[in-house]
Amino acid sequence: MNYLSIDYGTKRVGFAYSVAGIIQPLPPHANDSQLIDYLNKLIKDYQIGKIYVGLCEGKFKLKTLKFVDQLENLLKLPIETVEEAVSTIEAESIVKTNRTAKKNHFVDSVAAAVILSRVID
Repeated sequence: MNYLSIDYGTKRVGFAYSVAGIIQPLPPHANDSQLIDYLNKLIKDYQIGKIYVGLCEGKFKLKTLKFVDQLENLLKLPIETVEEAVSTIEAESIVKTNRTAKKNHFVDSVAAAVILSRVID
């Protein structure tokens, strides 16, 4: 089964997918009115069978859960939340060592890859 992970944010949403256990970050997308269309395209293009959404603690947890509820109403895929504690910190460290990555635009997707690696490892 192919998996998609989501690092949900107020400005950008990071994505990563896994095929045969190999995780690949995808370009992040702005958190805007086109987000669901982009998500549907990813699901179709990568034949996604299950989605994992990173869930933080604190005030933003409620916004993320609202987003998950929206996805559950729109998609016919299993969706599971995953604790994302320090995934962004791990992602920033990874991106910092990779000179080809643009930190401000790619860290959200690397965070999604970190989240996914926690689930499938």
